[in-house]
Amino acid sequence: MASSSVRVRFAPSPTGRLHVGGLRTALYNYLFARKHDGDFVLRIEDTDQSRSVPEAEDDIRDALSWVGLAYDEGPEKGGDYAPYRQSERSARYREYAQELIEAGRAYYAFDTEAELDDMREKHGAYDVTTRQHMRNSLTMETDEVEQRIEAGDDYVVRLKVPRQETVQFDDEVRGSVSFDTSEIDDQVLLKSDGMPTYHLANIVDDHLMDISHVIRGEEWLSSTPKHVLMYDALGWTPPTFAHL
Repeated sequence: MASSSVRVRFAPSPTGRLHVGGLRTALYNYLFARKHDGDFVLRIEDTDQSRSVPEAEDDIRDALSWVGLAYDEGPEKGGDYAPYRQSERSARYREYAQELIEAGRAYYAFDTEAELDDMREKHGAYDVTTRQHMRNSLTMETDEVEQRIEAGDDYVVRLKVPRQETVQFDDEVRGSVSFDTSEIDDQVLLKSDGMPTYHLANIVDDHLMDISHVIRGEEWLSSTPKHVLMYDALGWTPPTFAHL
Protein backbone atom coordinates (compact mmCIF):
# COMPACT_ATOMS: atom_id res chain seq x y z
CA MET A 1 0.00 0.00 0.00
CA ALA A 2 1.65 3.18 -1.21
CA SER A 3 0.01 5.70 1.09
CA SER A 4 0.18 5.95 4.90
CA SER A 5 -2.85 8.25 5.13
CA VAL A 6 -6.34 7.08 6.03
CA ARG A 7 -8.44 6.11 3.03
CA VAL A 8 -11.79 4.37 3.45
CA ARG A 9 -14.52 3.43 1.01
CA PHE A 10 -18.24 2.90 0.94
CA ALA A 11 -18.85 0.35 -1.81
CA PRO A 12 -22.55 -0.41 -2.36
CA SER A 13 -24.04 -2.52 -5.14
CA PRO A 14 -26.65 -0.60 -7.18
CA THR A 15 -29.36 -3.25 -6.90
CA GLY A 16 -32.03 -1.05 -5.33
CA ARG A 17 -32.56 1.75 -2.85
CA LEU A 18 -29.89 2.35 -0.21
CA HIS A 19 -31.14 0.78 3.03
CA VAL A 20 -30.47 1.97 6.57
CA GLY A 21 -27.81 -0.71 7.19
CA GLY A 22 -25.80 0.52 4.22
CA LEU A 23 -26.21 4.11 5.36
CA ARG A 24 -24.90 3.11 8.80
CA THR A 25 -21.78 1.63 7.20
CA ALA A 26 -21.30 4.78 5.11
CA LEU A 27 -21.60 6.92 8.25
CA TYR A 28 -18.89 4.96 10.10
CA ASN A 29 -16.54 5.28 7.13
CA TYR A 30 -17.27 8.98 6.68
CA LEU A 31 -16.74 9.83 10.36
CA PHE A 32 -13.52 7.78 10.55
CA ALA A 33 -12.13 9.56 7.49
CA ARG A 34 -13.03 13.00 8.83
CA LYS A 35 -11.58 12.28 12.28
CA HIS A 36 -8.23 11.31 10.74
CA ASP A 37 -8.24 13.95 7.99
CA GLY A 38 -8.46 11.17 5.43
CA ASP A 39 -10.38 10.40 2.24
CA PHE A 40 -13.89 8.98 1.99
CA VAL A 41 -14.34 7.16 -1.34
CA LEU A 42 -17.57 6.08 -3.02
CA ARG A 43 -17.08 2.99 -5.19
CA ILE A 44 -19.95 1.38 -7.09
CA GLU A 45 -19.71 -2.42 -7.09
CA ASP A 46 -21.82 -3.20 -10.16
CA THR A 47 -20.20 -6.39 -11.41
CA ASP A 48 -23.48 -8.32 -11.12
CA GLN A 49 -25.07 -6.76 -14.18
CA SER A 50 -28.17 -8.96 -13.97
CA ARG A 51 -29.15 -7.38 -10.64
CA SER A 52 -27.99 -3.81 -11.23
CA VAL A 53 -30.74 -1.20 -11.43
CA PRO A 54 -29.90 1.86 -13.60
CA GLU A 55 -31.47 4.43 -11.27
CA ALA A 56 -30.02 2.88 -8.09
CA GLU A 57 -26.67 4.64 -8.41
CA ASP A 58 -28.39 8.03 -8.53
CA ASP A 59 -30.42 7.04 -5.48
CA ILE A 60 -27.23 6.14 -3.57
CA ARG A 61 -25.62 9.48 -4.35
CA ASP A 62 -28.82 11.37 -3.49
CA ALA A 63 -29.15 9.53 -0.17
CA LEU A 64 -25.55 10.30 0.83
CA SER A 65 -26.04 13.94 -0.13
CA TRP A 66 -29.33 14.17 1.79
CA VAL A 67 -27.69 13.04 5.06
CA GLY A 68 -24.61 15.19 4.49
CA LEU A 69 -22.03 12.48 3.77
CA ALA A 70 -19.91 14.19 1.12
CA TYR A 71 -17.43 11.84 -0.53
CA ASP A 72 -14.02 12.97 -1.74
CA GLU A 73 -13.74 10.63 -4.74
CA GLY A 74 -16.24 8.63 -6.74
CA PRO A 75 -18.26 8.32 -9.95
CA GLU A 76 -19.05 11.67 -11.57
CA LYS A 77 -16.75 13.43 -9.09
CA GLY A 78 -13.61 11.59 -10.24
CA GLY A 79 -10.26 11.30 -8.50
CA ASP A 80 -6.75 9.92 -8.87
CA TYR A 81 -7.95 6.30 -8.70
CA ALA A 82 -10.73 6.47 -11.32
CA PRO A 83 -12.78 4.80 -12.62
CA TYR A 84 -14.92 4.17 -9.54
CA ARG A 85 -17.43 1.78 -11.13
CA GLN A 86 -16.25 -1.81 -11.09
CA SER A 87 -17.92 -2.55 -14.42
CA GLU A 88 -15.38 -0.14 -15.94
CA ARG A 89 -12.40 -1.93 -14.36
CA SER A 90 -12.93 -5.51 -15.62
CA ALA A 91 -9.57 -5.82 -17.41
CA ARG A 92 -7.77 -5.34 -14.11
CA TYR A 93 -9.62 -8.22 -12.48
CA ARG A 94 -8.87 -10.63 -15.32
CA GLU A 95 -5.19 -9.69 -15.07
CA TYR A 96 -5.01 -10.55 -11.37
CA ALA A 97 -7.10 -13.71 -11.77
CA GLN A 98 -4.51 -14.88 -14.28
CA GLU A 99 -1.73 -13.98 -11.86
CA LEU A 100 -3.37 -16.13 -9.18
CA ILE A 101 -3.67 -19.05 -11.61
CA GLU A 102 -0.01 -18.78 -12.61
CA ALA A 103 0.97 -18.71 -8.93
CA GLY A 104 -0.96 -21.93 -8.32
CA ARG A 105 -3.44 -20.15 -6.04
CA ALA A 106 -6.46 -20.35 -8.35
CA TYR A 107 -7.67 -22.67 -11.09
CA TYR A 108 -10.06 -23.09 -14.02
CA ALA A 109 -13.28 -25.03 -13.41
CA PHE A 110 -15.46 -26.34 -16.27
CA ASP A 111 -18.26 -27.97 -14.27
CA THR A 112 -21.78 -27.71 -15.67
CA GLU A 113 -24.72 -26.47 -13.61
CA ALA A 114 -26.06 -30.03 -13.45
CA GLU A 115 -22.73 -31.32 -12.13
CA LEU A 116 -22.57 -28.54 -9.55
CA ASP A 117 -26.13 -29.22 -8.39
CA ASP A 118 -25.32 -32.92 -7.99
CA MET A 119 -22.14 -32.12 -6.05
CA ARG A 120 -23.95 -29.71 -3.70
CA GLU A 121 -26.71 -32.23 -3.05
CA LYS A 122 -24.23 -34.98 -2.17
CA HIS A 123 -21.36 -33.09 -0.56
CA GLY A 124 -22.24 -29.42 0.03
CA ALA A 125 -19.41 -27.03 -0.76
CA TYR A 126 -16.88 -26.98 -3.60
CA ASP A 127 -13.77 -27.25 -1.45
CA VAL A 128 -10.41 -28.96 -0.90
CA THR A 129 -12.12 -32.37 -0.83
CA THR A 130 -14.80 -32.17 -3.50
CA ARG A 131 -12.63 -30.36 -6.06
CA GLN A 132 -10.67 -33.59 -6.53
CA HIS A 133 -13.73 -35.15 -8.16
CA MET A 134 -14.82 -32.24 -10.35
CA ARG A 135 -13.91 -31.04 -13.85
CA ASN A 136 -11.18 -28.47 -13.28
CA SER A 137 -7.57 -27.74 -14.13
CA LEU A 138 -6.44 -29.55 -10.97
CA THR A 139 -7.88 -32.86 -12.18
CA MET A 140 -7.60 -32.47 -15.97
CA GLU A 141 -4.58 -32.72 -18.25
CA THR A 142 -3.04 -29.39 -19.26
CA ASP A 143 -3.67 -30.06 -22.96
CA GLU A 144 -7.38 -30.63 -22.36
CA VAL A 145 -7.65 -27.44 -20.30
CA GLU A 146 -5.98 -25.41 -23.05
CA GLN A 147 -8.17 -26.99 -25.73
CA ARG A 148 -11.34 -26.21 -23.81
CA ILE A 149 -10.33 -22.58 -23.31
CA GLU A 150 -9.35 -22.19 -26.98
CA ALA A 151 -12.67 -23.77 -28.03
CA GLY A 152 -14.56 -21.17 -26.02
CA ASP A 153 -15.98 -23.58 -23.44
CA ASP A 154 -17.53 -21.92 -20.40
CA TYR A 155 -15.40 -21.86 -17.27
CA VAL A 156 -15.01 -20.02 -14.01
CA VAL A 157 -11.87 -19.28 -12.02
CA ARG A 158 -11.89 -20.53 -8.43
CA LEU A 159 -9.69 -19.74 -5.44
CA LYS A 160 -7.51 -22.72 -4.48
CA VAL A 161 -7.86 -22.86 -0.71
CA PRO A 162 -4.89 -24.61 0.95
CA ARG A 163 -5.33 -27.71 3.08
CA GLN A 164 -5.04 -27.82 6.86
CA GLU A 165 -4.06 -24.23 7.49
CA THR A 166 -5.31 -21.52 9.81
CA VAL A 167 -6.05 -18.07 8.40
CA GLN A 168 -5.65 -15.42 11.09
CA PHE A 169 -6.26 -11.68 10.94
CA ASP A 170 -6.78 -8.85 13.41
CA ASP A 171 -10.06 -7.00 13.48
CA GLU A 172 -10.38 -3.58 15.13
CA VAL A 173 -13.77 -4.53 16.60
CA ARG A 174 -13.40 -8.28 17.30
CA GLY A 175 -9.69 -8.68 18.00
CA SER A 176 -7.83 -11.72 16.66
CA VAL A 177 -10.00 -13.84 14.35
CA SER A 178 -9.08 -17.27 12.99
CA PHE A 179 -10.61 -19.63 10.44
CA ASP A 180 -9.54 -23.16 9.56
CA THR A 181 -9.27 -23.63 5.81
CA SER A 182 -11.53 -26.69 6.08
CA GLU A 183 -14.34 -24.16 6.68
CA ILE A 184 -13.60 -22.17 3.51
CA ASP A 185 -14.93 -23.08 0.07
CA ASP A 186 -13.08 -22.61 -3.22
CA GLN A 187 -14.81 -19.34 -4.00
CA VAL A 188 -15.54 -18.39 -7.60
CA LEU A 189 -13.38 -15.36 -8.42
CA LEU A 190 -14.13 -14.88 -12.11
CA LYS A 191 -17.52 -15.82 -13.53
CA SER A 192 -18.18 -17.45 -16.90
CA ASP A 193 -19.13 -14.07 -18.39
CA GLY A 194 -15.65 -12.75 -17.57
CA MET A 195 -16.86 -10.51 -14.75
CA PRO A 196 -15.39 -10.86 -11.25
CA THR A 197 -17.28 -11.80 -8.14
CA TYR A 198 -17.33 -9.43 -5.19
CA HIS A 199 -14.37 -11.19 -3.59
CA LEU A 200 -11.82 -10.66 -6.35
CA ALA A 201 -12.96 -7.17 -7.34
CA ASN A 202 -13.04 -6.11 -3.71
CA ILE A 203 -9.44 -6.93 -2.85
CA VAL A 204 -8.03 -5.73 -6.18
CA ASP A 205 -9.72 -2.35 -5.90
CA ASP A 206 -8.95 -1.89 -2.22
CA HIS A 207 -5.28 -2.49 -3.02
CA LEU A 208 -5.10 -0.37 -6.18
CA MET A 209 -7.05 2.47 -4.53
CA ASP A 210 -4.76 2.46 -1.46
CA ILE A 211 -7.63 1.78 0.93
CA SER A 212 -6.14 1.74 4.43
CA HIS A 213 -9.16 0.58 6.46
CA VAL A 214 -12.06 -1.67 5.43
CA ILE A 215 -15.02 -0.86 7.67
CA ARG A 216 -18.06 -2.98 6.82
CA GLY A 217 -20.92 -5.02 8.25
CA GLU A 218 -20.34 -8.19 10.25
CA GLU A 219 -21.93 -10.28 7.48
CA TRP A 220 -18.63 -9.96 5.60
CA LEU A 221 -16.52 -11.39 8.44
CA SER A 222 -16.70 -14.96 7.07
CA SER A 223 -15.51 -13.73 3.66
CA THR A 224 -12.40 -12.08 5.08
CA PRO A 225 -10.23 -15.25 5.28
CA LYS A 226 -10.73 -15.69 1.52
CA HIS A 227 -9.60 -12.12 1.03
CA VAL A 228 -6.59 -12.61 3.30
CA LEU A 229 -5.58 -15.69 1.26
CA MET A 230 -5.72 -13.63 -1.94
CA TYR A 231 -3.74 -10.75 -0.45
CA ASP A 232 -1.07 -13.25 0.56
CA ALA A 233 -1.05 -14.93 -2.86
CA LEU A 234 -0.58 -11.59 -4.62
CA GLY A 235 2.08 -10.40 -2.18
CA TRP A 236 -0.02 -7.50 -0.93
CA THR A 237 -0.45 -6.16 2.60
CA PRO A 238 -4.11 -6.32 3.65
CA PRO A 239 -5.85 -3.19 4.92
CA THR A 240 -6.94 -2.88 8.53
CA PHE A 241 -10.31 -4.61 9.01
CA ALA A 242 -13.22 -3.52 11.19
CA HIS A 243 -16.45 -5.52 11.05
CA LEU A 244 -19.27 -3.63 12.71
